[in-house]
Formats: sequence, C-alpha cells, structure tokens
Amino acid sequence: MNNTNNAPTVFAQTYFHGTKADLALGDLITPGQISNFGKRSNAQFIYLTSTLDAAIWGAELAQNGESQHIYLVEPTGELEDDPDLTNQRFPGNPTRSYRSRNPFKVVGEVTIWQGHSMEQIQAMKKGIEKHDV
Repeated sequence: MNNTNNAPTVFAQTYFHGTKADLALGDLITPGQISNFGKRSNAQFIYLTSTLDAAIWGAELAQNGESQHIYLVEPTGELEDDPDLTNQRFPGNPTRSYRSRNPFKVVGEVTIWQGHSMEQIQAMKKGIEKHDV
C-alpha cells in the first residue's frame, strides 16, 4: 500500500454488540438500562465482544424486542474481561467478551449473519437458567 506521508496506517480493534434493541449510527449504548439477561435488573455494565459468534449469541438470547441486531461499536473508555464468561465458564477468554461502565458508540451494523439452530438456542437458554447469569 502506498501512503503519501509514509506514516503507518492505524486500524482500530473491531468490537460487536449483539442485541434486540433498534439503534442508529452514532447512538450510545450506556449502562443503567434493564439487563437483557438473568434477573433483568439495571445493568451496571455493558458488554461487547471481538467475535461475531459471541455477538450472535447476544442478539439471539436478548429478551427485549423482536428483531436481532449485531452492531459494530467503539468503546469510549476502558474494558475489562467479562467475569461471567472469563475463567468462570471458559478458561482464559475464548469468547473475547468484555464489559465496561463507559458507553459504546454504534459505528456500523452487520446485516448478514448466520444464527444458531433453535435446538442450540434452547440448550443455551436452559444452561443460562441453570447458572442464573
């Protein structure tokens, strides 16, 4: 690639957020909303992932809304490993899932993706209920 000023090109990390919320480019996803999972309390954190599969699960398992969306998001602050998935259920962080108390800015949407089978979704829901995530 030829760069006129010979400076390296910087690429940002891509993060995904799977949800049933209908959002627009530029919207901010913020903590304090009713959680899509578990006991449905006010969420102190918001979650994102750097794997499309984990984002698909987020969209499929979210309880609010009808349509499923996977948004490309940019974090506005620090991220930490999602403790519900990291080391507690999966050693390390193979789902590349993170959380933050800072907003995520919606910068795009993945519009073509393949979801999981109904059998896989039902099995995952049963597993979540069992662990009361």
